[in-house]
Amino acid sequence: MASQGHPQRWLILGVICLAQLTVLLDNTVLNVAIPSLTEELGAATSDIQWMINAYSLVQSGLLLTAGSAADRYGRKKMLITGLALFGIGSLVAGLADSTGQLIAARAGMGVGGALLLTTTLAVAMQIFTPEEQPRAIGIWAAVNALGFAVGPLVGGFMLDHFWWGAIFLINLPVAVLGLVAVVALVPESKNPRGDRPDLPGALLSTIGMASLVFAIISGPEHGWTSGRVLATAAVAVVVLAGFAYWESRIPYPMLDMHFFRDRRFTGAVGGAVLIAFGMGGALFLLTQHLQFVLGYEPLEAGLRTAPLALTIVVLNFSGLSAKWAARLGNPASILLGMILMSGGLVSIATLAEHGYPGTLLGLLLIGAGGALASPAMAHAIMSAIPPEKAGVGAGINGTLAEFGTGLGVAVLGAVLNSRFAALIPAAATSLPAALATAGSAEERKRITDAFSSGLETSQLVAAAAVLLGGVVAAALLRRAERADSKVAVSV
Repeated sequence: MASQGHPQRWLILGVICLAQLTVLLDNTVLNVAIPSLTEELGAATSDIQWMINAYSLVQSGLLLTAGSAADRYGRKKMLITGLALFGIGSLVAGLADSTGQLIAARAGMGVGGALLLTTTLAVAMQIFTPEEQPRAIGIWAAVNALGFAVGPLVGGFMLDHFWWGAIFLINLPVAVLGLVAVVALVPESKNPRGDRPDLPGALLSTIGMASLVFAIISGPEHGWTSGRVLATAAVAVVVLAGFAYWESRIPYPMLDMHFFRDRRFTGAVGGAVLIAFGMGGALFLLTQHLQFVLGYEPLEAGLRTAPLALTIVVLNFSGLSAKWAARLGNPASILLGMILMSGGLVSIATLAEHGYPGTLLGLLLIGAGGALASPAMAHAIMSAIPPEKAGVGAGINGTLAEFGTGLGVAVLGAVLNSRFAALIPAAATSLPAALATAGSAEERKRITDAFSSGLETSQLVAAAAVLLGGVVAAALLRRAERADSKVAVSV
C-alpha cells in the first residue's frame, strides 16, 4: 500500500492528528485547572501531583509496549482501543467527585494515550509513500507543537466559562468522531510475521521507564540525593539493564538491540533526546520567566509563548520545512534546525531582560529550528527501523521525547536553583517564597535579578546541549549515509 499511498491518506492523517491533538492537550490542560481542583475537590499538593503524574507515568511507561502491541495485533485495532480507553477515562475524570477517582481516571487515560501516540505515527508511515512521509511526519510533529501551545489556552477558556470537569468532557465528542472515522477510513496493518508476544520485555520496559520518569519528576521537589529519588533511579537502571539483556537473548524481541548498531538510528536517537531536553526544559523555564519576572498572568504567558508553536505549525503545514529537508537531506536539516534552536535559546537568555521582543525573536528561531529538525529526526528514526516494526519505532520516538523533556526540566531546573541559591544564599528555596519574605522593593529586585541570572545560565546550558546534539546527530547520520552509498556502489 505504501508503494502508491492510500487513496484517502490525507483525510486519514487529519483524523489521526485530531486524536493525537486530544491526547497532547490533556498533557498541558490540567496545569491551568490546579487552583479549581484544589478548591472544589479539596485536593492536597500531593494529590495534584499524582493527578498530573499518573497520566505521564503510565503513558511514558507503556509507549514501547503499546507500539509493540500495535505491530503484533494490528495498528487499527490498537488505535480504536486507545480512543475508546481515552474517551472512557475522560468521562470518568469529568464526573469524578474525589481525588482518588480522578487519579485512577487519569491513569486509564494514560493507557489510551500511549496507544494513540504510537499508532498514529505508525499508521502515517504505512499509508504514505516514502517521498510523502517527510511532509506527513512534519504535519504530525506540528500537531504535537500545537497541542503544547493550545492546552493552557483551551484550559483557561473552559475554566472561565464552565466547571473544571468540562476540560475532560470536551474530549468525548472528539473521541467519538475519531472512533467513527478510524473504523470507516483507516486500513488495518500489522507485522506479517506476527511475532509471539514478549510479555517479560513488556513488563520490564514498563517498570523501567515508569521508574526512570518518576525519579526525574521527583528530583526537583525531594532532592536528587533523597532516598526516594535514588531508590527509584536504581530500580530504573537495574530493570532497564535487565530489559536490554533479555531483548538481546530472545528470538522475537520487542526492541531489537541490533537497531543500536545502526549509526542512522543512534544518531537520530541522541539528537531526539537533546532536542526534547532543550525544548522542554527551556520552555519550562521561559513560562516561569514570563510569570515571575515579567509579571504576566498564566493565560497571557501562554499566549506569549504561542509564536513558537505557530511557527512550527505554519512551516510544517505549508510543506516548507519538508521542501527544505528534501533539498538539504536529513543530516544537514537536523544540524541547521538545531543551530537555529540553539540561537533562539541564546537570544532568550541574553535579550529577555530587555523585554518581550528578545524573547519573541528566540521563540521564532526555536520554532523554525524545531520545524526543520524534529520531523527530520522522527523520519530518521522511523526509516532506520523495518516497516513491520513501525509501532515500536513510534514507541521509541515517543519515549525519547518524554525522557528528554523530563530530563530537560529536571537538569535545567537544578541549574537554575543552584545559581539562584548561590546568589541569594539566605533566600527560601523558590522564587515565590523568597519574594514573600522580601522586606523592601530593593530586596525584591535583587531576588528577581538573581532568578533572571539563574534562568540565563540554564538557557545557555540548554543551547549548548542542543548544539552538541545537532553536531553529533548530523555527523552520525552523514557517516551512515556514506556507508550506505558505498554498499550500494559495491553491489
